[in-house]
Amino acid sequence: MKQKIIDTCIHLFDKKGFTETSIQDIVDDLSVTKGTYYYYFKSKQELLRDIHLNFIEYLLSQQEEIIHDASKDSHAKLRDIVYMLIHSIRGRRGSARIFFREMRNLGPEYLEQTMTKRDQFRKNLQAVVEEGISKGVFKHDLNPDMITRGILGVANWSYYWFNPEGDVSEEELTTIYLEMILNGINQAD
Repeated sequence: MKQKIIDTCIHLFDKKGFTETSIQDIVDDLSVTKGTYYYYFKSKQELLRDIHLNFIEYLLSQQEEIIHDASKDSHAKLRDIVYMLIHSIRGRRGSARIFFREMRNLGPEYLEQTMTKRDQFRKNLQAVVEEGISKGVFKHDLNPDMITRGILGVANWSYYWFNPEGDVSEEELTTIYLEMILNGINQAD
């Protein structure tokens, strides 16, 4: 039942927003009592925290598998991380939109947990960029912090508009992004 509540709330929060969704909306959608809801969650805040943590912990575990793969160089790791973010849209679009849009609604006691994990994801990606710079895979004069934030901005915004069933596949979008990130959009001389 706990997972069913989470899944229902992902749908409702994505559709209506966190603040506009009441506990009554949730229990009505589930056809359960408020007592059932409160058995699993003390508050909507706690539920929102769980949605946030489930999403970022999933991404972190996927990312860590990629970055600890010794058979891959920095370029391959970067590609795989961008692909993982794009591919996760297929099954986690609602969670992602809630993660980015509703973070402002997390109370301080819950926000710190999420921010720590979000920062770890960014730092892991930055370590890949820095490794690529130090090994000569990427240009030596890059600002790794700004490059990392730019990559995340491009990939994360895709949760709002990318349709995995559309004309461009996940693989094609990853290739487009990597081409833009690594080579820019200027015509080669």
